[in-house]
Amino acid sequence: MKETDTLSQENNLELAIDAISNGEVVGIPTETVYGIGVDPYSQTAVDKIFSLKERSEKKPLSILISSFHEIQKLNVTTLIPDVVELYWPGPLTIIVETSNDFANGVGTKEPSSIGVRVPENELAINLLKQTGPLAVTSANISGEEDFTSDEQAREAFGDKISHYLSGESLHGNGSTVVDLRVDGGEVLRQGPLKWPPSYC
Repeated sequence: MKETDTLSQENNLELAIDAISNGEVVGIPTETVYGIGVDPYSQTAVDKIFSLKERSEKKPLSILISSFHEIQKLNVTTLIPDVVELYWPGPLTIIVETSNDFANGVGTKEPSSIGVRVPENELAINLLKQTGPLAVTSANISGEEDFTSDEQAREAFGDKISHYLSGESLHGNGSTVVDLRVDGGEVLRQGPLKWPPSYC
């Protein structure tokens, strides 16, 4: 990578960090689909995502974190099998119980649970290392086709999203979602990753 490209990427990352700290919506590339994210503790920011996507309040947002070990900071009470660490970063979202006090619309309150994932995208992980956990969802109007790049998201949302990080997804569809509150894990959505792994 050229030095100018590195500086540009660093500048873009700083702009995204500033936007999130100011309660704005930011476009985030991941390996599954292109996403949007906000501070999960800011009710104003979370409300912006629901409004932007025309999303039902019955469909809570998930959380992205930068590494497996960051999940300890979410006050998770569900036992997490070791295989999850092998799958992260990657297209696996786990549903777990938590006592963390996120804004309304991030996970569920009664019972208190959250979907968590570590994205397999270097730029996204660098962002998460600086911001901490982010509340995320796909960058599209709810119920419509997922976007796979920042260009598609820009065309659809324009300046309604404060800042876009550049990138394209590898898979073009959502992650595998596994509810670990159920013994052995229950697949709620089948994505690129197979659960349970054949060697378990």
